[in-house]
Amino acid sequence: MKVKLRELREVGARYSEKRRGNRMNSRAHVRVEWEVSAGQRQSADAYTRVINPYGCMIVLPDSLEMDQRVALTNLATSVGNTAVVVWKGNRQRDGWEYGIELVTPEMGFWGMEL
Repeated sequence: MKVKLRELREVGARYSEKRRGNRMNSRAHVRVEWEVSAGQRQSADAYTRVINPYGCMIVLPDSLEMDQRVALTNLATSVGNTAVVVWKGNRQRDGWEYGIELVTPEMGFWGMEL
């Protein structure tokens, strides 16, 4: 099967657009808060494994659902933001891996240049 160069470029562009910002391995202390039932909230402290301007990957012992809205607070900067669970990975020794996307990301949320 022959593949035209133009088709390869289009496929490459489509996959390169998946990430909106640079990722950095970083252990930032965060607090995650979510609603467990009508009016009842739960929170847990966690550490990030990877951050970028639009979100992070965290490990949390509690089980969250895909598309669940959470409040994410960077405890080093005391900046908070509404976020959404966009990926749920494998269960690790210390909890579930989650991809968290900030709803209205502030470029200074992590307190460092990314």
